[in-house]
Amino acid sequence: MASDQLAYAPARPDGDIAGQEREDFRLPRQRANALAATGASGVPAPAFAAFAGAGAAGLAPAPAVEPAGRPAPYPLPDAGPGGAALAGLPTYDPTALTVPAAPAPASAPAPAPAEPIAPAPAQAEATTLLPQPVAEPEIADTTETGRTGEAGTAPADPGEALCARILGQVAAQREATARAEREAVEKAAAEQAAREAAERKVREQVAAAKAAAEEKAREEAAAAARAEAERLARLAASYIKPVACAALGAGFGETDPWANLHNGQDFTAPTGTPVHAVHGGTVTSAGWAGSDGYRVVLTLDDGTELRYCHLSTMVVTDGRVTTGDTIGRVGATGNVPAPHLHLEVRPDGGAPVDPLPWLRAHDVTV
Repeated sequence: MASDQLAYAPARPDGDIAGQEREDFRLPRQRANALAATGASGVPAPAFAAFAGAGAAGLAPAPAVEPAGRPAPYPLPDAGPGGAALAGLPTYDPTALTVPAAPAPASAPAPAPAEPIAPAPAQAEATTLLPQPVAEPEIADTTETGRTGEAGTAPADPGEALCARILGQVAAQREATARAEREAVEKAAAEQAAREAAERKVREQVAAAKAAAEEKAREEAAAAARAEAERLARLAASYIKPVACAALGAGFGETDPWANLHNGQDFTAPTGTPVHAVHGGTVTSAGWAGSDGYRVVLTLDDGTELRYCHLSTMVVTDGRVTTGDTIGRVGATGNVPAPHLHLEVRPDGGAPVDPLPWLRAHDVTV
Protein backbone atom coordinates (compact mmCIF):
# COMPACT_ATOMS: atom_id res chain seq x y z
CA MET A 1 0.00 0.00 0.00
CA ALA A 2 1.37 3.40 -0.98
CA SER A 3 2.14 5.83 1.85
CA ASP A 4 3.15 9.52 1.98
CA GLN A 5 5.37 8.98 5.08
CA LEU A 6 9.04 9.96 4.91
CA ALA A 7 11.59 7.28 4.24
CA TYR A 8 13.02 7.42 7.75
CA ALA A 9 9.55 7.34 9.45
CA PRO A 10 8.51 3.97 11.06
CA ALA A 11 5.82 1.98 9.42
CA ARG A 12 2.35 2.43 10.78
CA PRO A 13 -0.49 -0.08 10.73
CA ASP A 14 -3.03 0.49 8.09
CA GLY A 15 -5.87 2.61 9.28
CA ASP A 16 -3.79 4.28 12.03
CA ILE A 17 -4.84 7.78 10.97
CA ALA A 18 -4.29 9.40 14.38
CA GLY A 19 -0.81 7.96 14.66
CA GLN A 20 0.07 9.10 11.12
CA GLU A 21 -1.03 12.69 11.80
CA ARG A 22 0.87 12.69 15.08
CA GLU A 23 3.97 11.41 13.28
CA ASP A 24 3.69 14.21 10.74
CA PHE A 25 3.80 16.81 13.53
CA ARG A 26 6.96 15.34 15.07
CA LEU A 27 10.48 16.58 14.41
CA PRO A 28 13.11 14.26 12.96
CA ARG A 29 14.88 13.94 16.28
CA GLN A 30 11.63 13.05 18.03
CA ARG A 31 11.06 10.35 15.47
CA ALA A 32 14.55 9.00 16.08
CA ASN A 33 13.99 8.95 19.84
CA ALA A 34 10.70 7.09 19.34
CA LEU A 35 12.46 4.40 17.27
CA ALA A 36 15.13 4.04 19.94
CA ALA A 37 12.44 3.68 22.61
CA THR A 38 10.45 0.90 20.85
CA GLY A 39 13.44 -1.21 19.86
CA ALA A 40 13.28 -4.16 17.54
CA SER A 41 10.20 -5.61 19.14
CA GLY A 42 8.15 -2.55 18.31
CA VAL A 43 6.94 -2.24 21.90
CA PRO A 44 7.33 1.25 23.26
CA ALA A 45 9.87 1.50 26.05
CA PRO A 46 10.02 4.19 28.67
CA ALA A 47 12.17 7.16 27.79
CA PHE A 48 14.31 6.77 30.90
CA ALA A 49 15.03 3.16 29.94
CA ALA A 50 16.39 4.29 26.59
CA PHE A 51 18.61 6.87 28.23
CA ALA A 52 19.76 4.35 30.79
CA GLY A 53 20.80 2.03 27.98
CA ALA A 54 22.62 4.89 26.25
CA GLY A 55 24.42 5.70 29.47
CA ALA A 56 25.49 2.08 29.84
CA ALA A 57 26.92 2.22 26.31
CA GLY A 58 29.21 5.07 27.37
CA LEU A 59 27.16 8.18 26.52
CA ALA A 60 26.77 10.80 29.25
CA PRO A 61 23.16 11.37 30.29
CA ALA A 62 21.65 14.84 29.96
CA PRO A 63 22.20 17.09 32.97
CA ALA A 64 19.34 17.06 35.42
CA VAL A 65 19.67 20.79 36.28
CA GLU A 66 19.74 23.46 33.61
CA PRO A 67 22.48 26.13 33.86
CA ALA A 68 21.48 29.42 35.45
CA GLY A 69 20.33 32.03 33.04
CA ARG A 70 19.51 29.58 30.24
CA PRO A 71 15.85 29.73 29.20
CA ALA A 72 13.74 26.60 29.65
CA PRO A 73 13.11 24.48 26.56
CA TYR A 74 9.86 24.69 24.71
CA PRO A 75 7.95 21.44 25.49
CA LEU A 76 5.99 19.75 22.78
CA PRO A 77 3.61 17.36 24.56
CA ASP A 78 2.79 14.95 21.77
CA ALA A 79 3.51 11.68 23.60
CA GLY A 80 2.00 10.12 26.68
CA PRO A 81 3.79 8.46 29.59
CA GLY A 82 6.03 5.66 28.59
CA GLY A 83 5.97 6.79 24.92
CA ALA A 84 2.34 5.81 24.48
CA ALA A 85 0.63 7.38 21.55
CA LEU A 86 -1.97 10.03 22.29
CA ALA A 87 -5.37 9.70 20.76
CA GLY A 88 -6.52 12.42 18.49
CA LEU A 89 -4.56 15.50 17.35
CA PRO A 90 -1.57 16.53 19.50
CA THR A 91 -2.30 19.47 21.80
CA TYR A 92 -0.18 21.48 24.23
CA ASP A 93 -0.70 24.21 26.75
CA PRO A 94 0.61 27.58 25.47
CA THR A 95 0.98 28.81 29.05
CA ALA A 96 3.58 26.13 29.62
CA LEU A 97 6.06 27.93 27.33
CA THR A 98 8.89 29.81 29.02
CA VAL A 99 9.94 33.17 27.52
CA PRO A 100 13.58 34.08 28.16
CA ALA A 101 14.03 37.28 30.17
CA ALA A 102 15.56 40.33 28.40
CA PRO A 103 19.17 40.99 29.42
CA ALA A 104 19.55 43.85 31.89
CA PRO A 105 21.82 46.85 31.18
CA ALA A 106 25.49 46.44 31.97
CA SER A 107 25.39 49.07 34.72
CA ALA A 108 22.43 47.49 36.60
CA PRO A 109 22.74 44.22 38.51
CA ALA A 110 21.45 41.23 36.61
CA PRO A 111 18.08 40.05 37.91
CA ALA A 112 17.69 36.56 39.18
CA PRO A 113 16.69 34.13 36.45
CA ALA A 114 13.05 33.29 36.33
CA GLU A 115 11.95 29.90 37.61
CA PRO A 116 11.44 27.65 34.61
CA ILE A 117 8.02 26.17 34.36
CA ALA A 118 8.21 22.52 35.15
CA PRO A 119 6.96 20.41 32.30
CA ALA A 120 4.12 17.98 32.74
CA PRO A 121 5.07 14.43 33.89
CA ALA A 122 4.00 13.07 30.60
CA GLN A 123 6.31 15.47 28.75
CA ALA A 124 9.51 15.06 30.83
CA GLU A 125 11.20 12.62 28.51
CA ALA A 126 10.37 14.64 25.39
CA THR A 127 11.59 17.88 26.99
CA THR A 128 15.01 16.50 27.78
CA LEU A 129 15.44 15.37 24.20
CA LEU A 130 15.14 18.92 22.72
CA PRO A 131 18.37 20.83 21.84
CA GLN A 132 19.39 23.30 24.53
CA PRO A 133 19.86 26.94 23.41
CA VAL A 134 23.33 28.36 24.03
CA ALA A 135 23.59 31.86 25.52
CA GLU A 136 25.58 34.21 23.28
CA PRO A 137 28.46 35.99 24.99
CA GLU A 138 28.14 39.74 25.42
CA ILE A 139 30.28 41.80 23.09
CA ALA A 140 32.00 44.67 24.83
CA ASP A 141 31.59 48.10 23.31
CA THR A 142 35.01 49.17 22.06
CA THR A 143 33.92 52.30 20.22
CA GLU A 144 35.08 55.73 21.29
CA THR A 145 31.60 56.66 22.48
CA GLY A 146 31.43 53.50 24.57
CA ARG A 147 34.55 54.64 26.47
CA THR A 148 33.61 58.30 26.82
CA GLY A 149 30.34 58.05 28.74
CA GLU A 150 29.73 59.86 32.00
CA ALA A 151 31.68 58.62 35.01
CA GLY A 152 33.86 56.48 32.71
CA THR A 153 31.04 54.19 31.53
CA ALA A 154 29.52 53.75 28.06
CA PRO A 155 26.22 55.56 27.50
CA ALA A 156 23.32 53.14 27.69
CA ASP A 157 21.44 54.99 24.92
CA PRO A 158 22.95 54.96 21.40
CA GLY A 159 21.36 58.39 20.83
CA GLU A 160 23.34 59.79 23.75
CA ALA A 161 26.53 58.33 22.28
CA LEU A 162 25.78 59.93 18.91
CA CYS A 163 24.97 63.25 20.59
CA ALA A 164 28.25 63.10 22.53
CA ARG A 165 30.16 62.39 19.31
CA ILE A 166 28.49 65.30 17.50
CA LEU A 167 29.17 67.66 20.41
CA GLY A 168 32.81 66.59 20.40
CA GLN A 169 33.10 67.26 16.67
CA VAL A 170 31.44 70.67 17.05
CA ALA A 171 33.83 71.59 19.89
CA ALA A 172 36.81 70.47 17.79
CA GLN A 173 35.59 72.53 14.81
CA ARG A 174 35.09 75.59 17.02
CA GLU A 175 38.56 75.21 18.46
CA ALA A 176 40.04 74.86 14.95
CA THR A 177 38.12 77.96 13.78
CA ALA A 178 39.26 79.98 16.80
CA ARG A 179 42.85 78.84 16.26
CA ALA A 180 42.67 79.81 12.57
CA GLU A 181 41.27 83.24 13.50
CA ARG A 182 44.04 83.79 16.05
CA GLU A 183 46.68 82.78 13.51
CA ALA A 184 45.13 85.14 10.92
CA VAL A 185 45.12 88.03 13.43
CA GLU A 186 48.72 87.33 14.42
CA LYS A 187 49.77 87.13 10.76
CA ALA A 188 48.00 90.41 9.94
CA ALA A 189 49.65 92.09 12.95
CA ALA A 190 53.07 90.80 11.88
CA GLU A 191 52.53 92.03 8.30
CA GLN A 192 51.36 95.43 9.59
CA ALA A 193 54.42 95.69 11.83
CA ALA A 194 56.68 94.77 8.90
CA ARG A 195 55.02 97.41 6.69
CA GLU A 196 55.35 100.05 9.41
CA ALA A 197 59.01 99.14 9.92
CA ALA A 198 59.66 99.38 6.17
CA GLU A 199 57.86 102.74 5.94
CA ARG A 200 59.76 104.03 8.96
CA LYS A 201 63.04 102.94 7.39
CA VAL A 202 62.13 104.68 4.13
CA ARG A 203 61.20 107.86 6.02
CA GLU A 204 64.48 107.75 7.90
CA GLN A 205 66.40 107.29 4.66
CA VAL A 206 64.53 110.17 3.01
CA ALA A 207 65.11 112.39 6.05
CA ALA A 208 68.81 111.46 6.08
CA ALA A 209 69.13 112.19 2.34
CA LYS A 210 67.30 115.50 2.76
CA ALA A 211 69.52 116.48 5.68
CA ALA A 212 72.60 115.53 3.68
CA ALA A 213 71.37 117.57 0.70
CA GLU A 214 70.60 120.57 2.94
CA GLU A 215 74.00 120.28 4.59
CA LYS A 216 75.66 120.10 1.19
CA ALA A 217 73.65 123.09 0.01
CA ARG A 218 74.66 125.05 3.13
CA GLU A 219 78.28 124.12 2.60
CA GLU A 220 78.11 125.15 -1.05
CA ALA A 221 76.38 128.41 -0.14
CA ALA A 222 78.98 129.08 2.54
CA ALA A 223 81.76 128.29 0.09
CA ALA A 224 80.20 130.60 -2.50
CA ALA A 225 79.82 133.33 0.10
CA ARG A 226 83.42 132.94 1.13
CA ALA A 227 84.54 133.03 -2.49
CA GLU A 228 82.45 136.16 -3.11
CA ALA A 229 83.79 137.77 0.01
CA GLU A 230 87.32 136.98 -1.06
CA ARG A 231 86.64 138.34 -4.54
CA LEU A 232 85.16 141.51 -3.12
CA ALA A 233 88.05 141.84 -0.76
CA ARG A 234 90.51 141.48 -3.58
CA LEU A 235 88.44 143.83 -5.68
CA ALA A 236 88.20 146.35 -2.89
CA ALA A 237 91.93 146.29 -2.50
CA SER A 238 92.41 146.71 -6.25
CA TYR A 239 91.88 149.58 -8.74
CA ILE A 240 90.33 149.40 -12.22
CA LYS A 241 89.79 151.65 -15.23
CA PRO A 242 86.75 153.92 -14.97
CA VAL A 243 85.53 152.80 -18.43
CA ALA A 244 86.36 149.32 -19.63
CA CYS A 245 86.51 150.07 -23.35
CA ALA A 246 87.39 153.68 -24.08
CA ALA A 247 90.02 155.74 -25.91
CA LEU A 248 92.09 158.42 -24.22
CA GLY A 249 91.04 161.98 -25.03
CA ALA A 250 92.31 165.33 -23.76
CA GLY A 251 94.93 164.94 -21.03
CA PHE A 252 95.73 166.67 -17.78
CA GLY A 253 97.13 170.26 -18.14
CA GLU A 254 95.96 170.85 -21.70
CA THR A 255 93.85 173.82 -22.74
CA ASP A 256 90.29 173.06 -23.71
CA PRO A 257 88.44 174.81 -26.54
CA TRP A 258 87.24 177.42 -24.07
CA ALA A 259 90.84 178.36 -23.08
CA ASN A 260 90.47 176.69 -19.72
CA LEU A 261 93.18 174.57 -18.13
CA HIS A 262 92.19 170.91 -18.34
CA ASN A 263 92.22 169.47 -14.78
CA GLY A 264 91.60 165.79 -15.62
CA GLN A 265 91.71 162.99 -18.19
CA ASP A 266 89.06 162.38 -20.84
CA PHE A 267 87.89 158.79 -21.76
CA THR A 268 86.03 158.84 -25.08
CA ALA A 269 83.11 156.36 -25.32
CA PRO A 270 79.56 156.29 -26.70
CA THR A 271 76.72 157.74 -24.71
CA GLY A 272 75.35 155.23 -22.18
CA THR A 273 78.58 153.31 -21.66
CA PRO A 274 78.81 152.21 -17.99
CA VAL A 275 81.14 154.17 -15.72
CA HIS A 276 82.63 152.13 -12.82
CA ALA A 277 84.00 153.05 -9.44
CA VAL A 278 87.78 152.96 -9.72
CA HIS A 279 88.03 151.89 -6.05
CA GLY A 280 85.77 151.31 -3.10
CA GLY A 281 84.48 154.36 -1.31
CA THR A 282 81.46 156.52 -0.51
CA VAL A 283 79.45 158.72 -2.86
CA THR A 284 79.56 162.16 -1.17
CA SER A 285 78.02 164.31 -3.90
CA ALA A 286 75.84 163.78 -7.01
CA GLY A 287 74.02 166.30 -9.23
CA TRP A 288 74.30 169.12 -11.80
CA ALA A 289 77.66 170.94 -11.71
CA GLY A 290 77.44 173.68 -14.41
CA SER A 291 80.16 173.27 -17.03
CA ASP A 292 80.90 169.74 -15.69
CA GLY A 293 77.31 168.71 -16.42
CA TYR A 294 75.98 165.82 -14.27
CA ARG A 295 78.75 164.92 -11.81
CA VAL A 296 79.24 162.21 -9.15
CA VAL A 297 81.94 162.70 -6.48
CA LEU A 298 83.38 159.43 -4.97
CA THR A 299 85.51 159.83 -1.84
CA LEU A 300 87.92 156.93 -1.19
CA ASP A 301 88.82 155.68 2.27
CA ASP A 302 92.15 157.59 2.18
CA GLY A 303 90.30 160.86 1.47
CA THR A 304 91.03 161.05 -2.25
CA GLU A 305 88.17 162.53 -4.31
CA LEU A 306 87.34 161.11 -7.77
CA ARG A 307 85.07 163.36 -9.87
CA TYR A 308 83.03 161.77 -12.71
CA CYS A 309 81.82 164.57 -15.04
CA HIS A 310 79.58 165.01 -18.16
CA LEU A 311 77.42 161.93 -17.24
CA SER A 312 74.22 161.25 -19.08
CA THR A 313 72.81 159.28 -16.10
CA MET A 314 73.74 159.11 -12.42
CA VAL A 315 73.18 155.55 -11.16
CA VAL A 316 74.41 155.99 -7.55
CA THR A 317 73.83 159.29 -5.80
CA ASP A 318 74.88 158.37 -2.23
CA GLY A 319 76.09 155.52 -0.07
CA ARG A 320 78.83 152.99 -0.13
CA VAL A 321 80.15 151.47 -3.36
CA THR A 322 82.71 148.80 -4.15
CA THR A 323 85.34 148.64 -6.83
CA GLY A 324 83.68 147.90 -10.15
CA ASP A 325 80.15 149.14 -9.20
CA THR A 326 78.42 151.17 -11.92
CA ILE A 327 77.91 154.69 -10.63
CA GLY A 328 76.79 156.35 -13.90
CA ARG A 329 76.85 156.36 -17.72
CA VAL A 330 78.88 158.26 -20.35
CA GLY A 331 77.21 161.42 -21.68
CA ALA A 332 77.79 164.88 -23.14
CA THR A 333 76.26 167.19 -20.53
CA GLY A 334 77.94 170.52 -19.71
CA ASN A 335 80.59 172.17 -21.88
CA VAL A 336 81.79 169.26 -24.10
CA PRO A 337 82.28 168.88 -27.84
CA ALA A 338 81.39 165.11 -27.81
CA PRO A 339 80.35 162.32 -25.42
CA HIS A 340 83.14 161.31 -23.03
CA LEU A 341 83.99 160.86 -19.35
CA HIS A 342 86.03 163.55 -17.64
CA LEU A 343 87.84 162.03 -14.58
CA GLU A 344 89.58 164.21 -11.98
CA VAL A 345 91.73 162.93 -9.09
CA ARG A 346 92.08 165.25 -6.06
CA PRO A 347 94.10 163.73 -3.11
CA ASP A 348 92.55 164.73 0.28
CA GLY A 349 90.01 166.80 -1.68
CA GLY A 350 92.63 169.40 -2.64
CA ALA A 351 94.26 170.36 -5.97
CA PRO A 352 93.85 167.96 -8.91
CA VAL A 353 96.67 165.66 -10.11
CA ASP A 354 97.24 163.79 -13.38
CA PRO A 355 94.93 160.72 -13.34
CA LEU A 356 97.10 158.54 -15.59
CA PRO A 357 100.20 158.39 -13.29
CA TRP A 358 97.88 157.91 -10.28
CA LEU A 359 96.11 154.94 -11.98
CA ARG A 360 99.40 153.38 -13.02
CA ALA A 361 100.66 153.72 -9.45
CA HIS A 362 97.70 151.50 -8.44
CA ASP A 363 98.49 148.80 -11.06
CA VAL A 364 95.85 149.98 -13.55
CA THR A 365 96.88 149.67 -17.18
CA VAL A 366 95.60 152.58 -19.25
